[in-house]
Amino acid sequence: MAGATAATPMDIDAAAPPAGAAAKGKAPLNAPGRAAPWVEKYRPQSLADVAAHRDIVDTIDRLTNENRLPHLLLYGPPGTGKTSTILAVARKLYGSQYSNMILELNASDERGIDVVRQQIQDFAGARSLSFGARPAVKLVLLDEADAMTKDAQFALRRVIEKYTRSTRFALICNHVNKIIPALQSRCTRFRFAPLDGSHVRERLQHIIKSEGLGVDEGGLTALVRLSNGDMRKALNILQSTHMASQQITEEAVYLCTGNPMPKDIEEIAFWLLNEPFSTSFKYISDMKMRKGLALVDIIREVTMFVFKIQMPSDVRVKLINDLADIELSFACNDKLQLGALISTFTDARTAMVAAAS
Repeated sequence: MAGATAATPMDIDAAAPPAGAAAKGKAPLNAPGRAAPWVEKYRPQSLADVAAHRDIVDTIDRLTNENRLPHLLLYGPPGTGKTSTILAVARKLYGSQYSNMILELNASDERGIDVVRQQIQDFAGARSLSFGARPAVKLVLLDEADAMTKDAQFALRRVIEKYTRSTRFALICNHVNKIIPALQSRCTRFRFAPLDGSHVRERLQHIIKSEGLGVDEGGLTALVRLSNGDMRKALNILQSTHMASQQITEEAVYLCTGNPMPKDIEEIAFWLLNEPFSTSFKYISDMKMRKGLALVDIIREVTMFVFKIQMPSDVRVKLINDLADIELSFACNDKLQLGALISTFTDARTAMVAAAS
């Protein structure tokens, strides 16, 4: 962990975020209006507002308070609070000097070796614009760091070593295996797992109350289920559904996202397990046309449904394996794929009858 113990003490200024913070990539909007995306409008402004991962947040908060903040590598699926956490740390560290003390680069910027040698190195080598008695340590935030080329990552390794006393680096990525080991060893790693459903529900309830929305229990459950632990996805679905329907119900949420409803999946599974090939093909094709469902969504939902029903273990294993093959080979005609889906369940049904007898 480079520079975690020999770091220069950092000035901590808890002033309010500056007026220019909104110009920084993913920085929160200062005065969001009703038309602002809720993802930005309700982005956590402090570490206390982060919805989950309290163990990680508390650790980073303690290191910040003790002036021992190391280089950070935050990784995990999208929408789990990685960027929000590090931006909250930056606001706590710099306050009114935020715009001068942080360099934020994301995947929309050029990420080659020239950026590391010029833009990042120039920022890290410049004197800190601090008005306190001690020089503050600057922060370089590299969002989507796994999009950087290997040459750029090797160049960044040397920059991190050279400017450890004056600059901290925070790398954010979805796939940590795309970060070279030399960079990983110089950072303290924190994995942000998908959010638990209770945390997503709690945050959604806060936003629903703030916006004065009409959301029933079925609609809230659908939002949590479709988010799959992604808070950004949950907020986008909530805002989109609100634009399409004043009352946010389970049906409204599924119609807005185009996902098949649970009762439709149960009906499809019943046809697959009980009806002849031709009948199942006709019924599922009619439902696809009538409700505008995508076959790949049907296969994914049916796969999850298979885990819930009782069947012999060997039959379940073969069925899941065949469904995986169908999903991976999604490049041919929809009718062929649907036929393969029905054939797979027909084989499974035959195997279950044989096992029962």
